[in-house]
Amino acid sequence: MTQDEQIYHNKDAKRGVDYIGVNCVFFCHDGQGNILLHKRSSACRDEQGRWDCGGGSMEFGETFDETVAREISEEYCAKPLEIVRTEAVNVLRNNNGVDTHWIAVVHAVKLDPAETRIGEPAKMEELGWFKYDELPEPLHSMFLKHFDLVKPHIVPGYENS
Repeated sequence: MTQDEQIYHNKDAKRGVDYIGVNCVFFCHDGQGNILLHKRSSACRDEQGRWDCGGGSMEFGETFDETVAREISEEYCAKPLEIVRTEAVNVLRNNNGVDTHWIAVVHAVKLDPAETRIGEPAKMEELGWFKYDELPEPLHSMFLKHFDLVKPHIVPGYENS
């Protein structure tokens, strides 16, 4: 077995650290220019206290849409009304001295605001709907880069600006 195969098969191997992780990122919106964000708790692996969109790792055998639907159900207790996949991007960061590498597949997802609530209270301090041009701070370090990819699907009239 090669070294790469050993790392992959090792139960202690960490996604994004020992091998490239694949993450589905989703910006949930209501179709009226409002975005659902959560504030990351101290239990999160990084970026604690920062406002973030949703996201989660793909599981073996899942499609992108299945990953997004599962993660939205877990995080926000809601079902997607519409899922639009935008682009896949490399996310190379240093997290507390550890280099990480993820592939983020970024989505815009329409939800019914009445259905949403905190589904992972250990990881989320707060949950809120915000106008696309009145976002809370501080934001996750990748937020603005990824938000640029979904703006045409979330911001009313953006494609004409």
